[in-house]
Amino acid sequence: MAKFQLNYEIPEETQETHVPYKEYIEWIETIVFAFFAVLLIFTFIVRQVNVDGESMLPTLENGEKLIVHHIGYTPERGDIVIVDSLNLGKPIVKRVIAVGGDTIDINFETGEVKLNGTVLDEPYIKDPTKLDEGGQTYPVTVPSGYYFVMGDNRMDSLDSRSERVGLVSTDEIAGKVIYRIYPGTKIGTVQ
Repeated sequence: MAKFQLNYEIPEETQETHVPYKEYIEWIETIVFAFFAVLLIFTFIVRQVNVDGESMLPTLENGEKLIVHHIGYTPERGDIVIVDSLNLGKPIVKRVIAVGGDTIDINFETGEVKLNGTVLDEPYIKDPTKLDEGGQTYPVTVPSGYYFVMGDNRMDSLDSRSERVGLVSTDEIAGKVIYRIYPGTKIGTVQ
C-alpha cells in the first residue's frame, strides 16, 4: 500500500506579518482599561480617607490612610465608620456603639458603657469613658435611623457625647472602614 505525504506550504501573502506597534497598542489599551476600572471602583464602590487626629487611638493613628466601603452599607455595632458631620464640616472616624432602638448608658465615674443594660467589653479603647461632654442625658435611647458613635480614645474624642456631633443620622454615615493602606507596616483590615 502506498503512503501519500502532503507537503503544503502557506503562501507568503496569507501569512500574518508581525507588526511591532500592534503589541504597544494592546499594552496601551490594557493600561487605559485598568485606569478606568480603578477610577470607577473608587468613584462608586470605595473611597480613600485619611485619619485626622488622635480620637481613634490605639486602633487608628493620625495620618493613616483608609479604604472605605460606601455602597449599600448599613452600619452595625462595632463598625468603624466615616461620619460626614454637618456640624463639624469635615469627615470624622468613629466606632458605632449603638444603633436605632438601643439604649446606651455611661457611668462617667467608673468609665463603664452599658448597651441595653449590659456592660460592653471594649478591649479596643485607650482609656475608660470618663469624659462627659454634656451633649446627652443618660440613659439615652437611639431613635431609628440614628447611631451613637464614639472614638476609641474616649478622653480625646469629639463624638456623640458632644452637642457638636450628637446622634448621627444614616445620611451622615459615609461608609465603613474596611482596609488600612498606609503606613506599609500596618496594611490590612481594621477591627
